Amino acid sequence: MTDVLSQAIERTAAPKGLRIAFVTETFAPEINGVAMTAGHFVRGLRQRGHNVQLIRPKQRHAPSSNDDPNTVLVSGLPIPNYPGLQFGLPCASTLRRLWVAQRPDIVHVVTEGPLGWSAVRAAHKLNIPVTSGFHTNFHRYTAHYGLGWMQHIVNGYLRYLHNRTKCTMVPTRALALELDRLGYRNLCVVSRGVDTQLFNPSRRDPALRAQWGVNDHGLVVLYVGRLAAEKNIRTVLNAFAAIRAYRRDARLVFVGDGPLSDRLKKQQPDAIFCGVQRAEGLAQHYASADVFLFPSLSETFGNVTSEAMASGLGIAAYHHAAAGELITHNVDGCVASPGDERAFVGMAVTLASEAGLLTSIRSAARARALSLDWDRVIYSFEHELFEAIQQQAPQSIQHDALAAAPCVAPPLAGFQRTQRSPWARRR
Repeated sequence: MTDVLSQAIERTAAPKGLRIAFVTETFAPEINGVAMTAGHFVRGLRQRGHNVQLIRPKQRHAPSSNDDPNTVLVSGLPIPNYPGLQFGLPCASTLRRLWVAQRPDIVHVVTEGPLGWSAVRAAHKLNIPVTSGFHTNFHRYTAHYGLGWMQHIVNGYLRYLHNRTKCTMVPTRALALELDRLGYRNLCVVSRGVDTQLFNPSRRDPALRAQWGVNDHGLVVLYVGRLAAEKNIRTVLNAFAAIRAYRRDARLVFVGDGPLSDRLKKQQPDAIFCGVQRAEGLAQHYASADVFLFPSLSETFGNVTSEAMASGLGIAAYHHAAAGELITHNVDGCVASPGDERAFVGMAVTLASEAGLLTSIRSAARARALSLDWDRVIYSFEHELFEAIQQQAPQSIQHDALAAAPCVAPPLAGFQRTQRSPWARRR
């Protein structure tokens, strides 16, 4: 971000900030895209001067006491097939009491479980405006776990919850169009950023590559993400098998864990399984690879795509979610039509076998990622909160922070803030 843009955003910060209740069933130190994104939003809003109250389920192995006055822990139960994650139990009455004692200006619901639904109910009861985020395609996951017959039921529930909020924030234009066709209303696009200082080609580590049995001229093919059916791991294996026909020195590296982990280790004895990696360790694994394969079609965004771009990798993905928004084919990555596995495999082979093209794409990917600034994303998110509050009570806005809303709303020069799309049908 330029100094001019940084200074402009600082000038538009609310004098006293909003009181925001941020409700999520997953948050750091849990490792998943939703937790990571939620963490960026909470930190960014607090840096902008807002008072953010985080409401989340207590982790299974966390200390019984909570020393953070800005965090409220509620009861939860484990999520099947997602070790370490909890969904919050219904607690609408608890939230009402909490928000009567200290009323927030707005409630933002990140996840659609019982906790999220309780937050929507409690906020409506107290006439507090609510916004929501659409982070996970739960209605698509059902097909991967033998529950395809539930897809319409799940989608109906999600649509009903989100349509009771002033605004549902989605990360891509394509997802907004898809949800609009499914009957979702009040959609707006707030994208995702990437930490380009953390995810950086300079973190490439020859010692780590040596552990993988690869020298400077070898080829590391990387997958980062949950090892689960909905991630389409089979296509990763097929693409790597084709790559090995051209590059016998290629090594396949998996970063992540999940229900398919044990099976994959048996099926792929020559692959390298690094487990879950965090922060600098994760960034080092990205930067020490060469080609990134990500054939998932279940993402709403896919933060790993922008992380791989920032790390300067040659990416093969489907034209879907983040890859569909960020990648220009054969310029800063390679994208195939969703579900066209033959094209996906062909792209992966091309990246592995054409050194000149791979070098060019890796450089362009890094350059593209440098424009994905989290400060700009937080600015867009903040504006949607202000607008939702103004819609709720346009004649009786009393909070000091809202006096700053007129100077927050206009876009900065050269800055694309959240797009109010023509498909968004406002109530």
